[in-house]
Amino acid sequence: MSNRTLLILLVLVGYVFSPTIFTWMINPVGAWYRPFILWFVLILLAIFIQWRRNSNEL
Repeated sequence: MSNRTLLILLVLVGYVFSPTIFTWMINPVGAWYRPFILWFVLILLAIFIQWRRNSNEL
């Protein structure tokens, strides 16, 4: 699967699940660190993508 196809798939999945994730994050009964989980996952995904990229692609 190409990077462009993967990106489109991730955007569509994020769009579909965003209301559920947002409701889960802002739930007042939940833990204080819930919003940071999403940012942590995004940072790990960016690191993984950069790690797989060759130096010649820059």
